[in-house]
Amino acid sequence: MHSPPQPLLSVRDLRTWFHTFAGTVKAVNGVSFDLAAGEIMGLVGESGGGKSVVGFSLLGLIDPPGRIEGGEILFGGEDLAKASEKRLRQIRGREIAMIFQDPMTSLNPVQTIGRQMDEMLRLHTDLDKAARRARCIEMLEANGISRAAERLDSYPHQFSGGMRQRVVIAIALLAKPRLIIADEPTTALDVTIQAQILRLMRREIRDQGASLILVTHDLAVVAEMVDKVTVLYCGRVVETGPVRQILEAPAHPYTRGLIDSIPDPDHRQPRLRQIPGTVPDVRHLPKGCAFRARCPRAQALCASVEPELTPQPGGGLAACHFPLSAGGTA
Repeated sequence: MHSPPQPLLSVRDLRTWFHTFAGTVKAVNGVSFDLAAGEIMGLVGESGGGKSVVGFSLLGLIDPPGRIEGGEILFGGEDLAKASEKRLRQIRGREIAMIFQDPMTSLNPVQTIGRQMDEMLRLHTDLDKAARRARCIEMLEANGISRAAERLDSYPHQFSGGMRQRVVIAIALLAKPRLIIADEPTTALDVTIQAQILRLMRREIRDQGASLILVTHDLAVVAEMVDKVTVLYCGRVVETGPVRQILEAPAHPYTRGLIDSIPDPDHRQPRLRQIPGTVPDVRHLPKGCAFRARCPRAQALCASVEPELTPQPGGGLAACHFPLSAGGTA
């Protein structure tokens, strides 16, 4: 028998904490997941759930007072949690690239687009000047930017928001990285442009055979883009599994609540459904399940024992003592 292929990325018990004067914020607290080569995974949850911190941790972009307290980030068998800053600089852009929320903060306003793209290739490839220029033009054209050769001499402010994000995607893919982390890549764009950018990202990533971690709070985006979903709540994974399984028959009440809060045009309701209560203070999380105060299924066990991820009938994992049955409601 052939052993299954090793995942491109394997995160095990990742803990990233921020030590502040007000207390320790356990932004990521024991997160584990695998990502196969060519796979697209959605990292989902409310604001403050730890999604972006996971992405920054993978690239070693955690600044004081934060630090990675423990766990493994195995990328191609190498533990990035133990890698030096010199090694991480070699990996960033070349092996793992990141697409941020706001393209205006990702691009240098006083350098031309061409110069910024050329810098990426100079740092991470052995291409000569002519080959680098040809590659830049090729990537801009592939990302839907017309007159690409001319636009290399343009500055970021001369592009619309949607075009700037296309440039950021082009830069991220220039050196043909094996993994792209996209942190809410369409949040700053209007709805019509969002759909174009998402289709573009999926096509380009599939064409290059890369893997993608899509950090988002938008389940509609998840439904269109990803192969599997990992749901975070208060820095911990509460559910993970194939996208269809998670969206159609979630096992965790929190996931069910996120799905139910999306407006359904086919079933009008006098009020939108919402998850009751608020996210607890991550500096002082309650004992047991962090979601129990907001959960309609909570029982005494939930107040004393923190649930572990356990296999569910549909093939996913959920951290719940009293998971939903297939198609159940919270």
